[in-house]
Formats: sequence, structure tokens, C-alpha cells
Amino acid sequence: MRLATRTNGRPDGELVVVSGDGTRCLPAGQELPSLLAAMEDWERARTKLEPLAARLERGEGEGVDAASLRAPMPRSWQWLDGSAFQTHADLMQIAFNTDPLNPERPLMYQGLSDRFIGPREDVAFAGEEGGIDFEGEFGVIVDAVPMGTSAAEAMKHIRLIVQINDWSLRAYAVPEMKTGFGFILAKPACSVAPFAVTPDELGDGWQDGRVCLDLHIDWNGEKFGRANGREMSFGFHELVAHAAHARDLVAGTIIGSGTVANTGYADVGSSCISERRAIEIISGGKPETGFMKFGDRVRMEAKTGDGRSPFGEIDQVIVRA
Repeated sequence: MRLATRTNGRPDGELVVVSGDGTRCLPAGQELPSLLAAMEDWERARTKLEPLAARLERGEGEGVDAASLRAPMPRSWQWLDGSAFQTHADLMQIAFNTDPLNPERPLMYQGLSDRFIGPREDVAFAGEEGGIDFEGEFGVIVDAVPMGTSAAEAMKHIRLIVQINDWSLRAYAVPEMKTGFGFILAKPACSVAPFAVTPDELGDGWQDGRVCLDLHIDWNGEKFGRANGREMSFGFHELVAHAAHARDLVAGTIIGSGTVANTGYADVGSSCISERRAIEIISGGKPETGFMKFGDRVRMEAKTGDGRSPFGEIDQVIVRA
């Protein structure tokens, strides 16, 4: 099942169910006005949403206006982002000349959750000097997770999967990390692809709590990366369990994988500019690629082996605030 949110003048938008090919939709109705509301009682919501999905597969529904689609969940109670790809951690250590990281427990920070940027919205920054970088990753949306939930138990709480661009301002990241507190300047709002999907929608692309799909990223029309999500050091179920170790997780919490990265980066490329800069340091002694400029465009789209795009695409331009 694929879900989306279209604009209706309200902060949380209108929840709609979308056909498998992404061309038609049906509104969820007044009982389920938003995805956040649906997550608060997912089992009940699912009984209302699945018949709509069945009607769509029979050819019913109205056309999807891509320009009207917002992030599937335009705001939430909580956004927790992991860093679950060891290759990314290794490359970032080189890019920023920091100590190596090989943690026994997942790395995670709590980020901005009162707004998620829609997939086709321009993204505004105050200036270019912050080192504007994109970060392609995947995420999950959970229902209510009790404190102390194990990784095995956490799998059943993963209700939806999303594709994310976790924007970063690299000039501020290391100074903020050194304070021992969380990110503020370095982590603005994230962008999210238009469709949130149930795990079964991915078929073999969902294995062991990992999204095993290639994340295609183009920067200014040129291929940048095609890394696959299978190489997570910790699966999403383990990230959920880590987040719930000492707290309950409210329904609608979004948890990110961190930047998708593969050991074969020489062949598949990267999912953020900082990784490419690290690779340039390894090969030539110094970084050659600069960060993003106003007017730059980034496009992200995860694809299945047969070319399907379950999450739809993020296609955005950087502008001055």
C-alpha cells in the first residue's frame, strides 16, 4: 500500500491512498484526515485504507497531481536519524579528519521534526558558506513502541517506509559534534519523497530490516550515486530498539538510516558530497568537489530491479532564503 499527503491548506495536509503505478489516488476520508492521525491507531486505520487500495487496483480513483504532494507526513512528533552505514562513517572520518567511529551501539541524534519539506519544493538556505550538502537515505515510520522493546519485537512496529534527503550544512557539523550536544545549525529540515509504503510493497527490496534498493542520485543532471541500502551495519529494527531503550516512542516517530553508502563506492558512487570529497582525499590528497550553490538541482529516486519507483522522486532546487 502506498500513501501520500496532498495540500489542502492545513498543516498536516490530506491523506490519500495511491495506486501502485502512482497515477491515481483516493482520499482517506474524514476519519483519517492525516497520516499522523492514522499512525496513532494504525491497526484501525489499515482496515479503512486497504479497501481503498483494492479499489485503486481495480482502476478507480482520480489523477494524482504531483505538484500538490507534500512530504507524506508534513510534520511529526519526533525525528531520530541514525548513522547505520559503516562505510559512510569511515569516509566522513577522512573528510573531516576526526577520530574513527566503529560503535557497538547505533549512532543516532534527534533532529527537527516540526516540518518536512515536500518532494518538489525549492529548498531555501541563508547562504552558501554553510557547506550545503544532500544526504540520501531511507527511513521508517513506527506506531507506538514501548520502552525496552527488543530488536525482534521492533520489526512489527515498523509500519511504513520512506525515502529522505537529510540536508546538512557541513561547515557547522564538526564544531557542533565537538560540543557534545546535538545538531542545531548543521541540520535543517529534511525533504521526503512523495510516497510512504508498507514493507510488503517493496517485496524482496525489504530484507532483515533493510531497504535493499539502489538509491539513484543526480546532481545538476549528472549521475552522482547508486548506492544500495542493504549494507546497513544495524537494521531498522535495531535502530528502533536502540531509540526505545530508555523511552517510549510515540506513534508517528520517524527513524532514518543515515546516508546510504557501499563499500564499492568506486563503482556505485556516493549519496552525499562529503563522501565524494573523502574519496578525492584518498585518491589525490585533497578534495576537489565543492558543496552546493544556489540554483543547483538534486534528484533522488530509489528503484527496484525491474525499474519501479516505490517512493517516487525528490526533485529540488536550492534557493536563497
